[in-house]
Amino acid sequence: MRILVIEDEFKTAKFLQKGLGESGFVVDIAAGGQEGLYLALELDFDAVILDVMLPEMDGWQVLSRLRQTKRQTPVLLLTALDAVHERVRGLELGADDYLVKPFAFSELLARVRSLLRRSSPRQQETIRLADLEIDTMRQRATRAGQRLHLTTKEFLLLSLLARHAGEVLSRTLIAEAVWDMNFDSDTNVVDVNMRRLRSKVDEPFSLKLIHTVRGAGYVMETER
Repeated sequence: MRILVIEDEFKTAKFLQKGLGESGFVVDIAAGGQEGLYLALELDFDAVILDVMLPEMDGWQVLSRLRQTKRQTPVLLLTALDAVHERVRGLELGADDYLVKPFAFSELLARVRSLLRRSSPRQQETIRLADLEIDTMRQRATRAGQRLHLTTKEFLLLSLLARHAGEVLSRTLIAEAVWDMNFDSDTNVVDVNMRRLRSKVDEPFSLKLIHTVRGAGYVMETER
């Protein structure tokens, strides 16, 4: 899942990017309101974390413009203003939730996950393929009832393949989605991690789910 953080405080933005990244999300950062609005309108995000006090265009304006375009991406407002009328204003403009600074990261993470469960029906909480079951919210995967012990990136990689079961995914797409990087033909990060994932997901089982498509990329399917 991909999250946009619109936050002008560098340390806060990097803190959120690191914490959410370790929790299994791909995170983009915008330091100003105009840049944040542009990214929110041009790219597909599962949620937006929006600071109210921003340069160029404040969070109220970003939220208002976002909703005027009929974008229903869940928005969590971050605000240093704890007055009731400020919270009401945000909700009336279309925010889905709010959090007052300073906040505990554990609470922010819980609120983000709650937003995704409530507001993003297109996202499946559980993905099943043959005897593989993936709980995307709890970041747990099992095969034939056996728990798969995956790293955060391995879980992201597995979820990506499973969401696009039957579809060949290129190395470029995988690198951008899982590592938030442009694919460099000189790096083998995708292939190395795919081998590690296969050793956990496929090698102990007779039915192989992850397949290499020579010259094209990788695909997850029950038959090849």
